[in-house]
Amino acid sequence: MAGFYAAVDSFKWIVIVVTLALFALSVWGMRFVEQQFFPTSDRTEVLVDIVERQNTSIAKTREDMDRLEQVLAGNGDVMFWTSYVGTGAPRFVLAMDVPTPGPYMGQIVIQTPDLAARDRVKALLMDKAAREFPGVDIYVKNLEIGPPVGKPVQYRVSAPDADAARDAARRLAAVLAQEPRLRDISMDWNEPARVVRLEIDQDQVRRLGLTSQDVADTLSALFSGQLITQLRDDIFLIDVVGRGQAEDRTSIESIRNLQLRLPNGGGTPLSSVVSLDYGTEQPLIAQRNGLPTVTVKAAISTKDQPATLVNALVPAVAEFQASLPTDVTITVGGTVETSADSQEPIAAVVPVMLLVMALLVMAQMQSFRLSLIVFAAAPLGLIGVVAVLVPFGVPMGFVAILGILALIGILIRNSIILVHEIQELLHKGRSQWQAVFEASDSRARPILLTAAAASLALIPISRQVFWGPMAFSMMGGIIAGTLITLVFVPALYCAVMRVRPPAPGTA
Repeated sequence: MAGFYAAVDSFKWIVIVVTLALFALSVWGMRFVEQQFFPTSDRTEVLVDIVERQNTSIAKTREDMDRLEQVLAGNGDVMFWTSYVGTGAPRFVLAMDVPTPGPYMGQIVIQTPDLAARDRVKALLMDKAAREFPGVDIYVKNLEIGPPVGKPVQYRVSAPDADAARDAARRLAAVLAQEPRLRDISMDWNEPARVVRLEIDQDQVRRLGLTSQDVADTLSALFSGQLITQLRDDIFLIDVVGRGQAEDRTSIESIRNLQLRLPNGGGTPLSSVVSLDYGTEQPLIAQRNGLPTVTVKAAISTKDQPATLVNALVPAVAEFQASLPTDVTITVGGTVETSADSQEPIAAVVPVMLLVMALLVMAQMQSFRLSLIVFAAAPLGLIGVVAVLVPFGVPMGFVAILGILALIGILIRNSIILVHEIQELLHKGRSQWQAVFEASDSRARPILLTAAAASLALIPISRQVFWGPMAFSMMGGIIAGTLITLVFVPALYCAVMRVRPPAPGTA
């Protein structure tokens, strides 16, 4: 052991340089670590979002959902399911993306017995949707843990004119389609719906003693219904609503022949006071910051994270943006945006955390140089973090960041234990070299044992979906950081405090 520490003194600068080189290599290696804010939920439900063309009737939506449900009937991996047509499922968990209701959409919630069955049902539905439902956007997904975003890769296209925003979004969708790792590319609004406009002849309406409100009330009674009376059921009142039959509500001729009640008790057909104008219009125009905005969405067909794909698409999206007019803008949304927004509070607290830690360490060490030595070991845990995350393909997410923040405290604690023991031995009359040697020798075992205990305690949660990234990052950081600290801190102490081994023949 004495020969080892003599070698550390002789090559302390080599030890320091090699350690810093490893740290620089780990910083460079962070580019190979997948970025992920929150993993998907480990709940066993499967959610299926069905979005038809926006001019589709609710009857056609119901028909397609019935066809899709036939895959679930009799499937042993499905315990039960619930379908919602024209609206989304109630928010039964907080982190759930509730879609905008409309006749062209629906949602199915499927309960499976375990995670393996969940994955099989997802694969089955995705294959069925790709083969038998062309033109229908069917997105099969797990529940989310973090902020709900739906499809993870999203871009928002904004323009002063709705048609310009829609045209640019279509071209952007073609650009995204060139990326083979993306699938199910869609837009939140696009297709115009067919409409029938009623142009009221105001002169004729007034001649008959009617008003535009009378025409509107009659049409409302036909389509939406009119309250006739109420029936009492125990303490509840039940509305009795009368409205037109289904064939009357779906036939243009029925609308033409709809009878308007005149003030004199007679009637006249609707066609005598209105003319029908056929056309199209957007059933939905989403706006953001006062501008029509189309969101282009895409799912991921591989295990790549959204941030990885967004970074890979930066050149193509930037080139496309350059070809657009200046008043048409493209903004990254989806998981990347929500991750950045959610990490801002953490980034705001980190400087305060480091300041408090620095004050506590300086109060303990009573020396700026000793505090510098203690803090120098804190970043070394990144070496082990990168060395574990890259080969195992574990993403860097919210829980992994929390693990790294906890890792900083563990490494600083180990450094304080080591440096404090050196100072205690100096107070007992040891020389600087003896103090460094004896402190490193006596504190190596307890530091290694506590590091091993902390690492082994993380093994049970390393296989969990949510806590796995934190466990991997902490285990790698603790093991590598502790081993490097036991060599780096004594070498740095010798360099900063100018410690030299005793001359031959001296104690």
